[in-house]
Amino acid sequence: MIIRKGTKEDLPRALELIRELAVYEKAPDEVTNTLEMMENDGFGEHPVFGYIVAEEAGIIHGMSMYYWRYSTWKGKRIYLEDLIVTEAKRGSGIGKLLFEETIAIGKAAGATGMMWQVLDWNEPAINFYKKYQAHIEDGWLNCNLNF
Repeated sequence: MIIRKGTKEDLPRALELIRELAVYEKAPDEVTNTLEMMENDGFGEHPVFGYIVAEEAGIIHGMSMYYWRYSTWKGKRIYLEDLIVTEAKRGSGIGKLLFEETIAIGKAAGATGMMWQVLDWNEPAINFYKKYQAHIEDGWLNCNLNF
């Protein structure tokens, strides 16, 4: 298994993985992102995300997509938007490789930590994160506006 930086050419597979995750999270109709948007947002003049992929024999089985955010309390943070491993490869250690490489990217960039979200019913993911002594907060409500 090779963990490497995702490329523009990898984006079609990345979008497939995103759609697979949306099905798993019971929200298949929520993905409105397009390949064109991802190309511009990740590889355009002002990239807003980065990603790494897990590849074996030329097939991408997982990815970690992240971006940078700033906390007035903590400083620079890496935000793990999605950690996705295709269903057939879950439990094979790919998630661990991607998660740890994302942590390494954050540390190398001088971030003070990493943040992410997990659905409260996703016990496999929660248990995975607990292995890293992750603090899973109560009391914060997610808010968003759609434009």
